[in-house]
Amino acid sequence: MTTTTSVSDGRIVAERLAYSSADGRALFHDLTLSFGRERTAVIGPNGSGKTTLVRLLAGELVPSSGTVHRACAVAVLPQEFRPDPDAPLSSVLRIDERLAALRRMSSGTGTGADLELVGDDWDLPERATAVLARFGLGHLALERPVGAVSGGEGTRVALAGLALGRPDFLLLDEPTNHLDAANRAALYEFVERWTGGLLCVSHDRALLRRVDRIVELSTTGVRVYGGNYDVYRSLRTAEETAAVRELDSAKAALRKAERDARDIRERQAHRDAKGRRSRATANMPKILLNARKANAQKTSAHVSAISEREVEERRDRARAARQRVEERERPRFGVASSGLPAGRVVLEMDDVIVRYPGAARAVLDGVSLRIVGPERVAITGANGSGKSTLLRVAMGWMKPDAGAMRRLPDEEVAWLDQDGAGLDPSLSVLDNFRMFHPAMHATEVRYALARFLFSDVAALQTVGTLSGGERLRASLCCVLGGARTPSLLVLDEPTNHLDLDALEALEAALREYDGALMLVSHDAGFLNAIGVDREVDAQGLDGNPRSRP
Repeated sequence: MTTTTSVSDGRIVAERLAYSSADGRALFHDLTLSFGRERTAVIGPNGSGKTTLVRLLAGELVPSSGTVHRACAVAVLPQEFRPDPDAPLSSVLRIDERLAALRRMSSGTGTGADLELVGDDWDLPERATAVLARFGLGHLALERPVGAVSGGEGTRVALAGLALGRPDFLLLDEPTNHLDAANRAALYEFVERWTGGLLCVSHDRALLRRVDRIVELSTTGVRVYGGNYDVYRSLRTAEETAAVRELDSAKAALRKAERDARDIRERQAHRDAKGRRSRATANMPKILLNARKANAQKTSAHVSAISEREVEERRDRARAARQRVEERERPRFGVASSGLPAGRVVLEMDDVIVRYPGAARAVLDGVSLRIVGPERVAITGANGSGKSTLLRVAMGWMKPDAGAMRRLPDEEVAWLDQDGAGLDPSLSVLDNFRMFHPAMHATEVRYALARFLFSDVAALQTVGTLSGGERLRASLCCVLGGARTPSLLVLDEPTNHLDLDALEALEAALREYDGALMLVSHDAGFLNAIGVDREVDAQGLDGNPRSRP
């Protein structure tokens, strides 16, 4: 979490910004954007430079060219917020030095420097406690170590620190990643109540519905949409429809121009042949015959040039229209049938208990769960309640301390998580896929990779060099792209690193998937989209049918 302060008019302005990554890839060129006292979301494909833009606006990176003017106090919550676990919460709130100065002043050992440091913040402990209470953390002492709170609580402490610092402008990079439902709700309320400027990088549609405008980054530039996610999606769909319509029109115009050019060439060839026959029989001086021939050739060349120019113009229009369609084209992952019958028991747990060594209580205590046929079950609970542990027991990676677990054979079960576990980071996407599906023919392998947007050179990328979203897409390809589709798919927070288009493609693929699902996700929109049937509390409560809009 960083803060930048300057004379305030509440705005950040980027003018003619350019920036290239370490490998020389140009992320921005001549980018001009202004951010004021509104809530702006930045979206775009993974690798389009969203986090880089946040760091440029915050002053953490220097642009290759152009300027960033920050006429406000800016506070930043980075995507990977990992404070020292031994540090007190007061350090995350960025008030530890002022608190120490206050203590020295109260004990009579303070100095002039302490007085200057405290300034007008004599009520700082009370204000800090009040801000923590606003985030549902009033029970936490300022001296408590960061490592003694959950990850979601730590993020809320960081947000409280931002609010306590009274900045004019907030920069939040993927703030809902790893947050459970309660922590997400606290963040949403914070964003709704914030009255200063705010820019957030996010693919969380619930958060995007709470912003005033959306800036979309892509390889072709920047588009700005006034309104929240629903307005953006409506406008984006209209653009996609218009792009397809324009492509159809451009193709029709190209076909007509090619047909007209062919007709013109044929008519001109017929006139040229007639002219040659006429000249052959004409009783005229040779100089006049040569002049008539030259004139005919000139006319033929002129007619041909005009028709070819018209064809090329329409070809350029068709190319541009096709590019616009491809820019807006969303990835689609086709999934083969698992063949899972409706009455087959997929997974069964009876009074499962799991206790970590040295822990005061069991992380799973008497959990019972039964999944039959192509049922879709979401495991719920706060961060730290044992959801991921339950999934690992279901996979057979952890043995319960008590109770029993039975499920399908290993070859019928697949795992998918947010970090691409199971992939070898030192190998290419292609080689990883071959490890998963060694019997597939080379042509089938290439076709499967292409369905998941790993064509040609992209399939040869080393997994360790992929972005988070690309790595998850590679996992999807390896798990669901083979000739045999698993009957049970276990997913642990699969959406955290996906951009919006890839998220919607994943939802479409899982809707098409006809096997059983057991998953953990705090994204309510995602659970609705894939048709989850039942929610089961990780602490062993009975599962309840999920109501969906």
